[in-house]
Formats: sequence, structure tokens, C-alpha cells
Amino acid sequence: MANPLQSRFAAADIAQAEHYLAHEPPTDIDPRIERLVNELIGRIADKWTLLVLEELEEKGTLRFTQIGRAVEGISQKMLTQTLRRMERDGLLTRTVHPVVPPRVDYTLTPLGNSLSAAFCGVWVWAGRNLETVEAARASFDARD
Repeated sequence: MANPLQSRFAAADIAQAEHYLAHEPPTDIDPRIERLVNELIGRIADKWTLLVLEELEEKGTLRFTQIGRAVEGISQKMLTQTLRRMERDGLLTRTVHPVVPPRVDYTLTPLGNSLSAAFCGVWVWAGRNLETVEAARASFDARD
């Protein structure tokens, strides 16, 4: 049976994620890196950023309205805020075309693409642990 992650991530990304999962994290982490990770986790791990990241990764350059339609439930205000934060962090580029009406396109940067690849580890972990998590949830729910 084919690996469902193969269609979503490159083999090198999957191999790198499996390597990270198999090793202990370093104990001598630069405090600046730790601060950046903590900042970005709060910003990136929110529902909207991950969904926008996924849409741009899968479909490439998209207009504001296309992203809004693809990310179900996101308001125009929240989409604007999410895209601005992602642009500020260097995850995407915003291109304004001088036409009437104005057209604005969003594209992931190499940094944004690499972040998407980094989330491959979460998919690998989820694939390995799906049944264990489901069993734990069922056991917990049965106690009530």
C-alpha cells in the first residue's frame, strides 16, 4: 500500500522528519532560537495560519478572494490579519498588480515552503500514533 504522505510531502522531507522523531532534542538550545520557536508556535500553530499555509502549498499563488473561499469559515478581517502576520514573518510574498480593480496575489516564500515541509513531522507522528490516540480517547470517554 502506498504511503499517503508521499503525495503531500517529498521523500526527503519525510526522511528528515523521521530522523528528528528518532533522536532526542538537544539540551543546549540558543535562547534566541527558543524565543523564536515560542513566538512562531503561537502565531503559526493557530488554525487559520496552518490552513492558509496548506492552501498556498498545494495550489501555489492565489488571490485574496481565492484563499478566502478555500479556507472555510475565515472572515475577511481574520484572513487579512493572518496574511499580514505571515508576510511579516517572511512566509509569503504579497504582490499588488496595478490594475482596476486592484489584484493582490500571495505566494509562499522558500521559508514558507520549508515551514510546510517541517510540519511533515506532525503528519508522520500522526500516522504512527493514530490508533494509540484513538484508543486513549475512547478509554477516556468511557470513564464518564
